[in-house]
This record gives sequence, structure tokens and C-alpha cells, in this order.
Amino acid sequence: MPRASAERTEKRKSEILDACEKVYREQGFYGVNIKEISTETSFTRPAIYNYFETKEEILLGLLAREYEGWCSELEGIIPLAEEADRVQLAEQIAHSLEKKETLLRILNMNLFEIEQNSRMERLAEFKILYSRSVTALTKILQAYQPDIQDKECEEFYESFLAFLFGVYPFAFHTEKQKEAMKLAGVHFKEPTIYQMVYQCLLRLIPNKIR
Repeated sequence: MPRASAERTEKRKSEILDACEKVYREQGFYGVNIKEISTETSFTRPAIYNYFETKEEILLGLLAREYEGWCSELEGIIPLAEEADRVQLAEQIAHSLEKKETLLRILNMNLFEIEQNSRMERLAEFKILYSRSVTALTKILQAYQPDIQDKECEEFYESFLAFLFGVYPFAFHTEKQKEAMKLAGVHFKEPTIYQMVYQCLLRLIPNKIR
């Protein structure tokens, strides 16, 4: 594909993803559909199908874009990890996620449906980014503690990535959920994404041995 054509395709995909994110933030998973997305873009519904076969593929593309940004931030932490202590490293990784509300919302709320209704090649593209995040987290730990064992790295990223699948519902509640918890006498609070991720990392990152 000629470079100009490839750039035009990526620009069009980006416009569709931007529209999807707007609808998803305002209306949630079930409010996202090709018609709603088309009203937020310069594309007709048939034109959108030239790039994505289902609304789930658009959401998967949005998640992949979010993951790519997160991976870049994680990779930026690698050269800083050698000089960081446990608290500083927890802060750095937590900051990489504090503005990733869309990423965490999709992971926590809708990933199963999205993966079930996306083509294998699209899903594989996302899994490559998932693998990139695992690699970045592993390299961060290895820079932080050069003699860390492979098993320790594996236990860290498995626990941490599993934790991320549960962050969003604790940080954000709908008004209906809040009212129901009040009626039920359930005490609740809304910690920030940063606070939850930071506290989790403090428990997972080993003390540095110098």
C-alpha cells in the first residue's frame, strides 16, 4: 500500500475510534453501534464497514490504541527503574494508568463480548500489544532488581494484570449503584485509579536488594 494511502487509512480509522470513544463514554457498551458512530464522523455506515466488521471490532481497536499508549509509557519507565526504590517504582507505574479510564473500563466491563465478536486477526493484533505490556513490565522489574528470578517476574505480572481487570468498578459508580448501596446500608468510597494501582503495586513489588 502506498504511504499516502496507508496514512489516509490510519487517519480514517482514528476518526472512527475517536467517535467510538465518545459514544462509549456517554452511552456505554450497549449504546455503541455503527449508526451512532457514523453520526459522530464524516462516514456513512457502509463506509465504516470498510474498516471494521462489527462494533466490537471498533471497541477492540479503541482498546488496542489505549494499550499501545500504555505500553509506550511503561517502556519509558524501564531506564528509570534501576535508580528507583519500591515506592518510586509504584508511583511511576501507577501514573501510567491514572488517565487510562477507557482502557480499564473496557477490560473490566466488556472484553469478553468484544473478543467473541471480533475477527481472529484483529484479536491477534490486540494480543501482541498485551504481550508487549508483559514484556515491558518484566523489563522494568529486571532493571529495578537485576537478580530477580523469572518466576518472580511472572508472578508479579500475572497478579498485577489480573488486578487491573477489577479496578474500574471500584473507582466509578453510577448514581443508581450509589443509591442502591445507600438503601442497603453498604459503606463505599471511590478511590482513584492511581490510589488503587499504587497500593496494589506496593504489595507486589519486592523490596530492593542493594
